[in-house]
Amino acid sequence: MNYRSIFGLFLVAAFTLLSSAAVQAQKIAYVDIDRILESVKEYQDAQTELDRQASVWRQEIAQEYDVIKGMYNRYQAEQVLLSEESRRQREEEIMNKEKAVRDLQRERFGPEGELFRRRQELVRPIQDKVYRAIEAYAGERGYDFILDKSSGSGMIFANPQYDKTDDIISRLR
Repeated sequence: MNYRSIFGLFLVAAFTLLSSAAVQAQKIAYVDIDRILESVKEYQDAQTELDRQASVWRQEIAQEYDVIKGMYNRYQAEQVLLSEESRRQREEEIMNKEKAVRDLQRERFGPEGELFRRRQELVRPIQDKVYRAIEAYAGERGYDFILDKSSGSGMIFANPQYDKTDDIISRLR
């Protein structure tokens, strides 16, 4: 064996030892963010408020669609009696009303709609509080990683001894 081979083997052995020591030194835990949030009264209250508001808006939109349906039914019944210009005008009214309701629906429930903004306003501070608690817990206990079991991150199996959800819930109370 020559000097280069021995040195190469030494480097591989040293790298293997150092990398396995680094992996063993990392502390990992997991939590269930959904369960934590559900345990926070402010979050439950925010969800109730959002659900109530969404229900009111859904009902309002459903009523508008009922108006459109009534307009269309009247149009169907009177269509044969209307002039070409009157038919075109009524069809346009119906289409404009449908567009207005779709716009309202998008304004309320769309990705940047009122419900989304209201959710951000009510829920974001609670989520931030939970994340700060997790971060503080990780710092105090020396965890390098705390994963979220509920995020759908692909965690197939997790040993329950590494579940720190209850610790975070206790910290938030």
